[in-house]
Amino acid sequence: MNHLHKLRTKLCRELAQSELSARKHPAREARRLGDVPPARALSEIAAHAEAMWSCFEEQIGRQPLGLRLGRAVGAALSAVRHAILDRVVDAERSYRATLLGLRHGVDVMRLLRAVAAREGDFDLAVLCDEVLVERLVLLDRAEQVMVWFAERPQLALQSGLQLVLHPAPPRAP
Repeated sequence: MNHLHKLRTKLCRELAQSELSARKHPAREARRLGDVPPARALSEIAAHAEAMWSCFEEQIGRQPLGLRLGRAVGAALSAVRHAILDRVVDAERSYRATLLGLRHGVDVMRLLRAVAAREGDFDLAVLCDEVLVERLVLLDRAEQVMVWFAERPQLALQSGLQLVLHPAPPRAP
């Protein structure tokens, strides 16, 4: 196996992991925050990741072991984050951590796109391009509405567990 193909295999595993995270974490975070602008932005990202997953699965599914491994690692990390970290970390930090994970996924997709193009897999390269166009717009929107937390510092400082137990009263978006 040549180095470029090894890199592609590794990136496919990582993409499977990051897309699983993109489907789960933003949706979870949105539910925790309630019907507010940051939650709506995250819900859109999760819906986009969910809608695009079958396309990725079709393209990278040719490496079933890598795909299963990536999903398994992603599921394990997601479970740890949900069980422990999301409950003790404050709302704005959890939001920023979710955005950080999404940016990581974008980086993986960009590199996988370049590797796929070098290998002549233009279907995968085009898919990455198509997903990136929309994902970057959605991610940019989520980054812009982050200022919502500055307007509500008390909510921003609540942990995930506090948000669930004592949700803030709804305010106008």
